[in-house]
Amino acid sequence: MAVLSIQSHVVFGYAGNTAAVFPLQRLGREVWAINTVEFSNHTGYGSWRGKVLGAELALDLAAGLEERGVLGRCEAVLSGYLGDAAVGRAIIDTVKKVRAESPKALYCCDPVRGDAGRGFYVKPDIPAMFKNELTPLADIVCPNQFELEALTESGTAAIDDAIKAINVLHEMGPSIVLVTSFKEKDGELSILASDKTSLYKITTPELPLGGGVAGTGDMTAAVFLSRYLETGNLEKTLELCIASVFGILETSLASAPPQNKNMPLELKMIDAQRQFVEPSKYFKAEKLK
Repeated sequence: MAVLSIQSHVVFGYAGNTAAVFPLQRLGREVWAINTVEFSNHTGYGSWRGKVLGAELALDLAAGLEERGVLGRCEAVLSGYLGDAAVGRAIIDTVKKVRAESPKALYCCDPVRGDAGRGFYVKPDIPAMFKNELTPLADIVCPNQFELEALTESGTAAIDDAIKAINVLHEMGPSIVLVTSFKEKDGELSILASDKTSLYKITTPELPLGGGVAGTGDMTAAVFLSRYLETGNLEKTLELCIASVFGILETSLASAPPQNKNMPLELKMIDAQRQFVEPSKYFKAEKLK
């Protein structure tokens, strides 16, 4: 069985498929990667080279998989950053093709659109694409706090507000919602996971990552999806996922050279790869409902 990952790709550093494929493979998943963007580096550097590869190529590659007769072996589709809305429509088409051949296949949508502090960093038509078309199609959706607010058009300053927003997302279609970052107080960061019947929260120390680390959300979505495919248990999936993500981030921070404005902190996935399979720290999930 395989995961079809349709995302952006960078040559240097980690973002999109560069951040998602290796964790999936390290956790034992066969991965079919379709790259929608090919950039020299992620956009957090302020400048980059490359181009959006476009919907036509994504559709063509998916058609090639269909011709090989392998879509029935696909157990999940994972998508993230969209270069343009046409790529979103190509993802919709591909998810439908996969489900026709593999009815139990999950679709995990990482609605990459922005972050606190940076605001939106996608093209103007992308937010509506995520809200109106991709999120309703998804089984699992993985927004950060900023994206949760944007998708539901609601504030999430308090945990009760966040829970209400999660319920709104459930009503839109997804059976599982993973909020990859939720800030309740200084020095801590929470992650929330809900499957309509149960809601869990894990709180970890907030690492001093400055403006954040590109690819963290992509990595988190990939690890969460893989662990859920493995366990089918929301609580266990959340605990395993956050243990790995925290371990990777902690190692990345400890091994990072002195930073300057031209060199954002990069993930150290290869150096810390054991954290994916044998995390060095575990955090117990708290059941909220």
